[in-house]
Amino acid sequence: MKQNMGTVDKVIRTLVAAVVVILYFTHVISGTLAIVLLILAGIFVVTSFLGFCPLYLPFGLNTGKKE
Repeated sequence: MKQNMGTVDKVIRTLVAAVVVILYFTHVISGTLAIVLLILAGIFVVTSFLGFCPLYLPFGLNTGKKE
């Protein structure tokens, strides 16, 4: 897997995931919406750590540094 995510992209995904977790634990979101958002937050965290987003491939996107 070649990395296709830049630093800003990784930080934004991590911050969004953190906000979702905070909203869940403060009971602002609940039910099905909370489950869906928590799964999405988990995916954001994993892709941030890997630096690779599979959804970028079909569109040819790369937010990382140009080689």
